[in-house]
Amino acid sequence: MSDELIARIEGGAGRISLNRPRALNALTHAMCAGISATLQQWRAAESVQAIILDHAEGRGFCAGGDVAAVRRSVLKDGGSAGRAFFRAEYRMNHLLFTYPVPIVAFMDGVTMGGGAGLALPARYRVATENTLFAMPEGAIGLFPDVGAGWYLPRLPGRIGVFLALTGARLDGAECLWAGIATHYLPAENLAEAKTRIAEHPGEIGAILDSLSIEPPPARLAGNSERIDRLFGPDTLEGILSALAADDSKWAGKEWQAVATKCPTSAKVALRLLAENAGQADFAREMAREYRIAAHMIARADFAEGVRAVLVDKDNAPQWNPARPEDVSDTMIDAIFASLHERQGHDRQGHDGEWSPFPATAP
Repeated sequence: MSDELIARIEGGAGRISLNRPRALNALTHAMCAGISATLQQWRAAESVQAIILDHAEGRGFCAGGDVAAVRRSVLKDGGSAGRAFFRAEYRMNHLLFTYPVPIVAFMDGVTMGGGAGLALPARYRVATENTLFAMPEGAIGLFPDVGAGWYLPRLPGRIGVFLALTGARLDGAECLWAGIATHYLPAENLAEAKTRIAEHPGEIGAILDSLSIEPPPARLAGNSERIDRLFGPDTLEGILSALAADDSKWAGKEWQAVATKCPTSAKVALRLLAENAGQADFAREMAREYRIAAHMIARADFAEGVRAVLVDKDNAPQWNPARPEDVSDTMIDAIFASLHERQGHDRQGHDGEWSPFPATAP
C-alpha cells in the first residue's frame, strides 16, 4: 500500500483516506491501483458493511488525476504510461460504481476531475462549506471523464452541459442544489459522522440526515433558467452565439469561460453528454471514455493545455484548431473511434480496449 493512501477497517466500515496533501491528493497510478486492491480485498470481508472515502489532511479531497505525469508520458513514451493510468483509474471508477456495500464520499475541500470520479459513484456524497467542485478538463485539452458522460447528463436541465463547457466551480450549497451532493454538513460534524457510520454502518442515511444543516442559498440557482436556455443549443457554436446575444453580465462571463477552453474538448464533451444520456451500462460508458482519453492525450492540445495551466502557468494555451468552426465532425468521429481502428495501434497490454475487473463485469 502506498504512503499516499491510508486504509483501515474501523468498526463496520472500511475507510480509505487520500494522503498526498502537497498535490491536493491528485491521483497517481499507484493510488488508483491501491484503492482498487483494497476494495477488492474488503469485498470478501463480512465485517465491512460500508466504505468511507475521505482525505487525511490538507484542503483538498482530491484535485483530480496527475495529468502532469500523463503529459510527461506523452512526451517520453508516446503516452503508454498515461494510458495505463487511465485504464487503472477507470477500473477504479467502475469498481466504486458497482461496489456491493454503500460508499460515503466526504467532499470536504477541492473535488475536481478525478476527485469527482471518486465521489460521484458513492451512494452518499457529503458536501461542506469547504467543498469546491468542478470538471475543468476543457482547460487542459482533455474532456470531462471518470464517468462524467454518465453523471452529467443526469443532472437537472442543462447543468451538466454548463459544467462541462465552463469548468465552473460549485460550492457545497450549489452541489447539494444540483444533485451532485446528497447531504450538506458543517465540516465540524464530519468526525462525528465518520465515527457513527463506523459504529452503525446500516444507518448511514439517518446519521447524515441528523448531522445535516440547511445550506446557504445556492448562488447558481438564480441562473438556472439562463443555464437551460443559453446552454440549450446542441452545438458549441450555438451555445456561444446564445451567450453572446444575452446582454447579462453573467452571460458575458460564461461566454468568456467557454470561449477560452479547448474547442475540440468542448465538442467532444457535447457529443459525449448528448449520446450518453440514455446509456444503461456503466462499463460501456467507461470503455468509451477510455477510448476518447487515449485519442485525446495523443493530440497536441493536451500537452499544450497542461503546459499552459500546470507547467509554465501562463494560462495562454494555443489550441489547434483554435476556432470551434474549424473542429469538424470528422475530427470528433476519429476521437470516438475504436482504438483498434488506429493504424499501428498495439491491441495488447495497455493499448487495448478498456475492460472492468473481471469480478465486477456486468
